[in-house]
Amino acid sequence: MNQEIRIRDARLEEHPAMLELTLAAYQQYAPIMPHWPFYQQMQRNLLTTDTVAERIVAEHNDALVGSVLLFPAEANVYTANGANANWPELRMLAVAPERRGMGVGRALLDECIRRAQAVGSAYLGLHTEAIMAIALGMYRRAGFVRRPELDIIPAPGILVMGYRLTL
Repeated sequence: MNQEIRIRDARLEEHPAMLELTLAAYQQYAPIMPHWPFYQQMQRNLLTTDTVAERIVAEHNDALVGSVLLFPAEANVYTANGANANWPELRMLAVAPERRGMGVGRALLDECIRRAQAVGSAYLGLHTEAIMAIALGMYRRAGFVRRPELDIIPAPGILVMGYRLTL
């Protein structure tokens, strides 16, 4: 990890910046994601409402360069779809496009792993889509394993793949 990257909890006044950073980070998928309007609205909803998730940010030279939400096990993030099984779940990991390749995403992922271990969880989960290839590579290198039984199909033709890391 780049020593200049600092990982910390987001301050309340940084929540709007987290939204803008996330929207910018995911914008590359707009032309290739048929459900982009729905996905973008979901991002807005997650990042503008009060949530039980920990809001974690990466800072470099006093600027926010990444963020992630870490939901506790009891949040049952995907309960409506029957996919959550009592472990923390990370969502919306985002790195500012101009800061990619600095280790920001991995630093945020490592912090989520550390926090899940600190609360005694046996696992850490996440859900992602196949088009997010760079993120998928990072998750697999970190030890996340595909768990098809955790997959979600929110609409016809949309597969949101479940992954889990044994801690």
